[in-house]
Amino acid sequence: MMSVMTAGIRSLAHLPRSHTIYRTAIRWRSSTPLNTIMLFVPQQEAWVVERMGKFHKILKPGLNFLIPVLDNIKYVQSLKEIAIDVPQQSAITLDNVTLSIDGVLYLRIVDPYKASYGVEDAEFAITQLAQTTMRSELGKIHLDSVFRERENLNLGIVEAINKASEAWGIACLRYEIRDIKLPARVQEAMQMQVEAERKKRAAILESEGIREADINVAEGKKRSKILASEGDQQEQINQAQGEAQGLLSRAQARAKSLELLSAALENKHGMNAASLNVAELYVAAFQQLAKTNNTLILPATCNDVTQMVGQAMTIYKSLAQKNEELQNGTSVGQTRPTEERTSDHLAEYYSDDEDKPKH
Repeated sequence: MMSVMTAGIRSLAHLPRSHTIYRTAIRWRSSTPLNTIMLFVPQQEAWVVERMGKFHKILKPGLNFLIPVLDNIKYVQSLKEIAIDVPQQSAITLDNVTLSIDGVLYLRIVDPYKASYGVEDAEFAITQLAQTTMRSELGKIHLDSVFRERENLNLGIVEAINKASEAWGIACLRYEIRDIKLPARVQEAMQMQVEAERKKRAAILESEGIREADINVAEGKKRSKILASEGDQQEQINQAQGEAQGLLSRAQARAKSLELLSAALENKHGMNAASLNVAELYVAAFQQLAKTNNTLILPATCNDVTQMVGQAMTIYKSLAQKNEELQNGTSVGQTRPTEERTSDHLAEYYSDDEDKPKH
């Protein structure tokens, strides 16, 4: 047994330094175990075994047996998903702005054989590949697109890493940019740009508010004018309808009064009442003379009320006789002397031809 342990210790002396010390919990959780003939492999680990310096097999989780001295556990690979810090580095964008950027890389070993023999230090290789890919991808876009297209940038870096790490048996699951630092002057310029953008939005919002207020005021004035015009229109319609109703009412009242007057004139003393009414109207009209104009032309007998009433009653009797003859069927030729007498009587009444009524 001592010889076996001595041989195992001697074999460790030839292992690389990264295999014999505890580096990180990412790939090398512990140093390679010794060949104790009966070995228990933990879950989610792969032990690479060499027989006489040549690859022999990969031990699966559980109980395994090895031949002492001949078999040697060369590599221990963890099959869990691991996270690797990508150190901070400088990168230049398409618009010549220098950025300091770092990230986190998530990967997993899918082929322990390639991960052991395809590359000497898989962690170092993946880290360097992530840095170079990140610089290359940042050099294709502008500074403003770095923040806006951060997700697309991560996907591009993952795709580029997977193409190169396929030969190493490692799959890159995702890449996340953790921190982006800008130069002080660029950061100040971006801050000024943000402030200007906010002021622009505030000015736009204020102008839109003023515009909406003006529109509301204009709409209110327009609506008030429309309502006022509609009110005026309705008022005129109502006034016209009122006047029409008034005219109709006055016409009906006039017709009723004439009907009553004609019935009253048929009475015994109806003519006396009519004469009195004409005299009163004449006196009332005579009182209104010379109120609106200083120059008047009056007939010579304007002060003789009896004569004026007699003339009015004569005219009335003539017209009444004419209507009676028309109702009794008198011919036109027979009524013509009456019309001539009426015309002659009217000619005597008026002072000149201009005062005659035009029929």
